[in-house]
Amino acid sequence: MSNRLPPLNPLRAFEAAARRGSVSAAARELNVTHGAISHQIRTLEVSLDAVLFDRSGKRLKLTSQGALLLPAVSEAFGGIAAATALMKRPATSGSLTITCVPALLSFWIIPRLDRFIDQYPEVKLSLVASNDQAQLYSRDVDVSILYGDGNWPDCWTRLWSNLRLFPVASPTLLNSRPLRSVRDLSDHTLLHGDQDGREWNTWFAAADAADLTRSRQLYMSDARLSTEAALHGQGIALGDSITAASLITRGELVVPFDLSVPANDAFYVACRQEVRAAPIVRVFIDWLFATLEDDSLPEPQTSARMLLRGRAPRADDNFQPVSAPRGRTVTTQKRKARA
Repeated sequence: MSNRLPPLNPLRAFEAAARRGSVSAAARELNVTHGAISHQIRTLEVSLDAVLFDRSGKRLKLTSQGALLLPAVSEAFGGIAAATALMKRPATSGSLTITCVPALLSFWIIPRLDRFIDQYPEVKLSLVASNDQAQLYSRDVDVSILYGDGNWPDCWTRLWSNLRLFPVASPTLLNSRPLRSVRDLSDHTLLHGDQDGREWNTWFAAADAADLTRSRQLYMSDARLSTEAALHGQGIALGDSITAASLITRGELVVPFDLSVPANDAFYVACRQEVRAAPIVRVFIDWLFATLEDDSLPEPQTSARMLLRGRAPRADDNFQPVSAPRGRTVTTQKRKARA
């Protein structure tokens, strides 16, 4: 029995045509002409002294000999592709310490973390909830995901995502105390994820309600705490289009007003210049950006009509979603604690 293998290019043409069921489709996949695929298949059939396709119909069909050959060829090409990918993939083992904005870590990264662990099982991750820019320069930290202006000297920095801010609330809270207008916010506790209230001030200004009396306010050190308080029905928080998106999709939070304002700062990925070239750092940063692109969601839409205990709105409800005044440019003020 001869151990001489058939020529490689004809095998590729055969596998693509058999998988696609069409010579034309195989030609497009391999970026060659229809005639080149037909020629390669005929060359393989001569080499093997076998007919591999039944050409009597519009779609190619494998003969019994073609069906015998295809699994072995597909497995071989698959093995070659897998081995090549492993050769090109950088070394991804060792320890990696990540600091991250607390809200982003809790509500966005951790729900997706199993994907990274499954893909890179030899990486030992340590996660620290922090928006402390000073940790960028610590040799104990490899990568930081921060909320800020991105202006950190002597560091590699890349914008990860901008975000928009809007009120969010528990549907349970709004079923017992509905919001039919912005003025109704005076009857609710406002939850602050910053320590000076500037973000709520910006939103109220955009809603033409800067003069609204705010009788109850609760200040917290970061947006994760204010979001969790909103989940527990403790008041109305300002959510953002990244960390609150999945909570809104699942119905755990609702968006009572049709108005959002752009945050002045954004989420950035940053690290020390000398760390950026490490393969283990590159794969984590690449995973962050690829996952954001794969999981991108549209901006949450107003769900205030859900607040009326599930019934259809009536004419006497007087609910009008709030929109930004026409022609107005909304300008936000800086806030460093969306963490």
